[in-house]
Amino acid sequence: MTRKHSVAAVWSLAVVALLPAVVAVVQLGRIHPDEVYQALEPAWWRVHGYGVLAWEWRDGIRNWAVPGVLAGFLKLASWLGITDPQGYRAVTALPQLALHAWSLWAVYRFAARRAGSAGGWLAVLLVGLYGPVVVFAGRTLSESFSTSFLLVAMEALDRREREVRAGLVGGAALGLAVVTRYPSAIFVLAALLWLLAMRRWRMFLFTCLGGLVVAVGLGLLDHLTWGSPFHSFIAYVRFNVLSGDAAARFGADPPRFYLMPLLSAVPAWAWCAVPLALVAAKRKWAVSLPLACATLYLAALLKTAHKEERFLYPALVLAVLAAAPLVAAFITTQARRELRWGLSVMALGVGAASAFYFPPFDLRGDEFRAIVASTRREGATGVLIVAEGLWGAGGFFYLGKEIPWLTCDWPRDEAFQVAMRERRFNRVVTIDDRTLPELEAAGFRTVERFGRQSLLVRD
Repeated sequence: MTRKHSVAAVWSLAVVALLPAVVAVVQLGRIHPDEVYQALEPAWWRVHGYGVLAWEWRDGIRNWAVPGVLAGFLKLASWLGITDPQGYRAVTALPQLALHAWSLWAVYRFAARRAGSAGGWLAVLLVGLYGPVVVFAGRTLSESFSTSFLLVAMEALDRREREVRAGLVGGAALGLAVVTRYPSAIFVLAALLWLLAMRRWRMFLFTCLGGLVVAVGLGLLDHLTWGSPFHSFIAYVRFNVLSGDAAARFGADPPRFYLMPLLSAVPAWAWCAVPLALVAAKRKWAVSLPLACATLYLAALLKTAHKEERFLYPALVLAVLAAAPLVAAFITTQARRELRWGLSVMALGVGAASAFYFPPFDLRGDEFRAIVASTRREGATGVLIVAEGLWGAGGFFYLGKEIPWLTCDWPRDEAFQVAMRERRFNRVVTIDDRTLPELEAAGFRTVERFGRQSLLVRD
């Protein structure tokens, strides 16, 4: 690859890495309430001293690593005078953007060992423009942070050179994947078993050492914030694994729950890697580390009672990582340029289209943009959000002001009646004009629309 092509490839990686952050900041909304109440809202509380804290932050079932980092960037935004919620949301996206760029560089290194430089860059596009990655990688979900660290770990543990450094980096990345999301401990177990099966004793030793350093850091963080080492990890395991309380509180589903999400989320080009892998296995048999990790993790998900579509995300991305080099090598070695370009465009288009099916629900972007707009206007003293619950809304983070806010479904709800009586509630966000006659009777008028959402104000 020429220098000109190398520079273009690096810029392409930067653009691909930037895309999920731009989507998340421009679109707003949330995939799951945890995106707000396990990351952004606790960070807001840390910086401003008020906010809505979920029960996990009362019981100490989460650690403060991610909210602590985000709080630092929120403080930076405050120092810079950025007070608009969408503006400081962009500032809090910076550390995740850097992490995602690092993970895509890891994808290139992993794929280039198998498919050459051109194949490596195509693999970056296949993974980076894969629909679920575009949707998730800019979101402040634990799955998003953890998956990026897992990609870094997969590449590091795949190296054959400088095993001491590779093991330390891989172990640290695995450790950070667990710190940001405790269920990713399954990937740690899978990776260590893979290293032992491959008889990579030296790599195994230094991977454990790298992970141990991160574990000590987690223990210290929990000691400083919760009063005892590993308090959050122990509380998490007790609630989600040992007690069965998670399934009792959030529901249980059979293994077939994941069937349709898997069929809709796995791109067609990834299935094409199966026959390519079988052909490659005839020449040299090798067990793929990311595929092994994804398989063990998926098996654990199927056995776990409580199920959600977002839990699949780490497994999907690691499976795509395993498939991308095979597909990229096949495409880039075709003799005809037109065929190479045609297959590349087709694969990238099919992969990107997965975003329309996974996750399979509305991300509430219109609602969140309306909430942000409600306090951008001067004089906002209280907000009512119709057709939403407390944990579905954007919290004080997206309001950006210490003003009262309520949620309700129908005019008969007490919160609705309180907001109509008390004049301090002078902003309403509603969907599909729900409760519009009652709102207009109380003096509200529509001033702006965001898709299905309407913003109403009263003097």
